[in-house]
Amino acid sequence: MQVKLHGDERIDQLYSKGIQIIQSKEVFSFSLDAVLLADFVHPAGRKTKQIVDMCAGNGAVGLFLSEKTAAHITMIEIQSRLADMARRSIELNDLSSQIKVINDDLKNTDQYVKKDSVDIVACNPPYFVNYQTSEKNPNKYLAIARHEITTNLNEIVDSAAGLLKMNAKLYMVYRPDRLTDLFVALRSHRLEPKRIKFVRPRLGENANMVLVEAIKDGKPNGLKAERDIITYDGDDYTDEVKKMLYGTDR
Repeated sequence: MQVKLHGDERIDQLYSKGIQIIQSKEVFSFSLDAVLLADFVHPAGRKTKQIVDMCAGNGAVGLFLSEKTAAHITMIEIQSRLADMARRSIELNDLSSQIKVINDDLKNTDQYVKKDSVDIVACNPPYFVNYQTSEKNPNKYLAIARHEITTNLNEIVDSAAGLLKMNAKLYMVYRPDRLTDLFVALRSHRLEPKRIKFVRPRLGENANMVLVEAIKDGKPNGLKAERDIITYDGDDYTDEVKKMLYGTDR
């Protein structure tokens, strides 16, 4: 299906998924963290019927998940330009029957999605606290995507917890230096961390991302620290990351 592109937009493809996505270097382009998060999410076959992608950006995570599940996917994105890019990417991939986009503040998600009805929430949130002294990107789209300008960690976790069924799961990608903040927020909203996976740029280097799975009303403790993901082997992607991006290790 053909869709209209704005002057600064292009169409990229995640070859491992056969998904095309509208991107813009002036507005927003998905990063490896979106690919890693989508790969980390484990839908439970036909039992998974409702998925919500919070802080959806241009829709990368939700689009990538569409090939792993037949569940209905709702994307929540506050920035109207990004939400429009996501909608057109959904049309481009002929996924309008499976995915819808809501352009609103995530605090209002329960106006569109019934509380206690969702099987999975996935979120690639803004990573940085919005301190007055914080150095922010002059590009407003990137600033909102990276800093807690329109939302914050507590609001995100609160909204996710309200949507999830009992024993349903929240999946997030986050920064290791804010992992304590994340765990505190999760437990305070009845979400128990159960799986964690660190992402390191290269073997022997400190982690720069962390993937976390939490279960609503899960039993305390029992957290599994899984094998790390290593992004690069020298200057090239590792075989594991190549498979996520291209569907092959070559």
